[in-house]
Amino acid sequence: MTQNQKVTPKPALLSIIIVSWNVKDDVIQCLQSLSSAPELAKGDWEIIVVDNASTDDTVDTVRRLFPFVRLIANRENVGFTRANNQGLKCSQSKYVFLLNPDTIADPKSIRKMVVFAEKAPEIGVIGPRLVGPDGTLQWSARSFPDIGAGLFRNTPLSRLFPNTFYERRYLGKDLPRDSPSEVDWVSGAALLVRRSVLNQIGLLDEDYWSYCEDVDLCWRVKAKGFKVIYYPEVTIVHKVGRSSDQRLVFSLFQHHRSMWKFFQKHYRNRYPFWIRPMVPLGIAIRLLGALSRLGFHRLLLWWLSRKARFLGNRVSAERPIRALADPGRLPVTSRRPQPDSASSPLGNEGDSGEDES
Repeated sequence: MTQNQKVTPKPALLSIIIVSWNVKDDVIQCLQSLSSAPELAKGDWEIIVVDNASTDDTVDTVRRLFPFVRLIANRENVGFTRANNQGLKCSQSKYVFLLNPDTIADPKSIRKMVVFAEKAPEIGVIGPRLVGPDGTLQWSARSFPDIGAGLFRNTPLSRLFPNTFYERRYLGKDLPRDSPSEVDWVSGAALLVRRSVLNQIGLLDEDYWSYCEDVDLCWRVKAKGFKVIYYPEVTIVHKVGRSSDQRLVFSLFQHHRSMWKFFQKHYRNRYPFWIRPMVPLGIAIRLLGALSRLGFHRLLLWWLSRKARFLGNRVSAERPIRALADPGRLPVTSRRPQPDSASSPLGNEGDSGEDES
């Protein structure tokens, strides 16, 4: 090798991509959980944080506390999907791990997923077992949405006929919890994807601002003949909804908009023409229902706070709006969420790590 020749560094084996928006404390916890990985010092792994114009000092904090992180600081909020694609475009690793900032992941768990993928080239995507901070299981591996799931998931029919076959199949309730299973899709809150597969199918579809981009990705992965695997031998803690809780109305609109786009892209020609008009109508009705519940509970919070001040009591009106507004029906996710909330007539497409049984 001559003196003037440059040594080209080999690409990392794994790129961990985290998109943040005004969740500084969560980002710190997430990065702290990853920082002990020896692969980072060796250059085998890299962490890329894409910040969507946070105003809570996330960018400066990450630069100061985690100098090994590759940081992309956007001047505006470009959306969860596009921000993830920014991270994908600036990485060249063999595997990419899309990780929400409201997660806590043991490097040993991520390492185990990569080793599993290395042994099975037919696998395109792997999703771990997701649990809440209290250990509650989140339904993060599911079947693709269909009319049955739309009819019997979060509807009046679901109260008359709870826990139907359609609901159990959609939520993956009968999947083994101690061994890998092939599924339709896994939550984008923690999703490992093979770079060679992305080269064939393309990046995340930026027509989805957020929500449903993980369902769409897994759809395209399976269409190319690769497997999507739920891997419950690995567990990651997911707090759920830390970014989207800050803009619930906007999140509701984006969730339902993504439902419609997913239907248009993948289901439009799968159903008779007389069913097609029912889908946007159902989505609109569910959106109006979710907005009305949200408005009612915000009014209730206002009234409780006024009453507390009037009576001089220290009555707390601090319960999360998300919980007040019937947690099984408002979509909340870090993206990405994926929400298992206001379901469309085709089910609940989205980043749904939440356990909403």
